[in-house]
Amino acid sequence: PTVLFLPTPAPHRATLARAEMEMFSSPQQQLVKIFFLAKIMDSILTDTLIRDELVKIQALLDRIADPEIPVLSITDLGIVRDINIFISDTVPSGPDKPFQGTIRITPTYSGCPAMDMIKNHIMMTLRQNGYAGIQVELVLAPAWTTDWMSDSAKDKLKSYGIAPPQPRQQTCQSLHFQEEESVACPRCNSAHTRQVSRFGSTPCKALYKCLDCQEPFDYFKCH
Repeated sequence: PTVLFLPTPAPHRATLARAEMEMFSSPQQQLVKIFFLAKIMDSILTDTLIRDELVKIQALLDRIADPEIPVLSITDLGIVRDINIFISDTVPSGPDKPFQGTIRITPTYSGCPAMDMIKNHIMMTLRQNGYAGIQVELVLAPAWTTDWMSDSAKDKLKSYGIAPPQPRQQTCQSLHFQEEESVACPRCNSAHTRQVSRFGSTPCKALYKCLDCQEPFDYFKCH
């Protein structure tokens, strides 16, 4: 038969509570009830503790600057893909916190020379703050894209003098030679610019020149 569970009217809740207590009237049943309640409370406390630590770890990563573009953090760039931690069964040594897990990062392009420095900076920051049990893993798939950059990161790039990636890429493709994009100058906002070189100060940027203010500037290419 189908059993329907309907909301219990308020006057009968006390009666229902007494009935539930009678169901666990024996000492053994009371112990079982206490055990399950303790497991539920432990799970709730664990989830809360992990959420609090994730917020702290995220704040630490927010303060790690990209070595090639110091105005941006590694989280601004979107290279931090996920943070997965859990409470360790082993007792940590010294001041370390009882957490283990993995932080996964993706390079802006394969072979980026800054990734080793970024990985070491993350691990050093984690250890200095008691997270020695958390490892850093480099993943290449899915490949990083400029879509992972935050809007605030693009604003910071422009203020720093680097033209951010276009909102809608017109010629973003894997061809070695491609049509030159119309990129606005980050200094005077003029669209009267031309590409000087497909590669700028780093391989992920192209070198442009503004034909109005005559200033050269880097453009963060689409990926």
